Amino acid sequence: MTLQVSVLGASGYAGGELIRLVDDHPEMEIAYLGAHSRAGSRLGDVHPHLGGGARRLEPIRSDLPARIDVAFLALPHGSSWEPGHLLAEAGVAVFDLGSDFRMDTPERYEAAYGSPHPLPAQLPAWLYGLPELFGHTLPGVRRVAVPGCYPTSALLGLAPLLSAGLISGPIVVDSMSGVTGAGRGVRADLHYGAVDESVRAYGITTHRHRPEIEMGLEAVVSGPVPVQFTPHLVPMQRGILSTCSATLTRAGTVDTALREAYDGAAFVDVIDAPPQTRWVVGSNRALIHAAEDGPTGRAIITVAIDNLGKGAAGQAIQCANIALGLPEAAGLTTVGWLP
Repeated sequence: MTLQVSVLGASGYAGGELIRLVDDHPEMEIAYLGAHSRAGSRLGDVHPHLGGGARRLEPIRSDLPARIDVAFLALPHGSSWEPGHLLAEAGVAVFDLGSDFRMDTPERYEAAYGSPHPLPAQLPAWLYGLPELFGHTLPGVRRVAVPGCYPTSALLGLAPLLSAGLISGPIVVDSMSGVTGAGRGVRADLHYGAVDESVRAYGITTHRHRPEIEMGLEAVVSGPVPVQFTPHLVPMQRGILSTCSATLTRAGTVDTALREAYDGAAFVDVIDAPPQTRWVVGSNRALIHAAEDGPTGRAIITVAIDNLGKGAAGQAIQCANIALGLPEAAGLTTVGWLP
């Protein structure tokens, strides 16, 4: 039986990518498109690349469970905890692309977001869904917090090495993202004239993805892992390139270790040259390159993903496939767009 799917937050970039992927999924079909903004609009008017037809965005309501099996939430921070909780309690499998359920403790959530979680007792019920690291815990799970885009890139590059004891601190992550990572809202600092021909760092020492990266790394070593994280906005539409460095504990090992860690992985490839974002745009792939700098004794790991693919919608579909007992790559066979 084809799974009936709802996308909440269907007017945004990640929501549009979810619709594109679900439309190509052999075991899923869209039953409901919900949005706070653009409710009542035809889908083709909001996302022209998804075609015309009669589909419309509807106001987000609470009477969805009877109609759907799976809900993907692509809502802004602070907007998904209520519908996510209600849908999950009604038996719907919920995959939240937002940040409301990512942190594993109320204390960590409050430290990252500056306010108490509205449902602190529910945080342990949500699984942090990075399939390559925690996929063995996904089958049968009904509440999944999809990782953030920057943490996905950093954790894929660093976690296997840290877990194997091949690197240690200080750990530094410098990431560059296209402007779609900031969402579809109108902001003066994201206008064409503000981003074209310019690169800027932002959120230095304060970005909310830093504690998420630290949480993910701590999960594989069972101890604190401080991370220096600096994100940058670059003048491109989509894609993330993260350069991660850490102290080597054993030289000549990181490339082999990463290749062994991702041997057979459906969407991660360790390659011989530093990756480019355009090699992964439009796909759920992650490309990783490993190097060792002898003079400094540092490992340098470069990771490229599509922030809307492996960093959001693609990863959500991947999590859903595993959780629901479907082939992991179902609906995700599209390769990157080039040129």
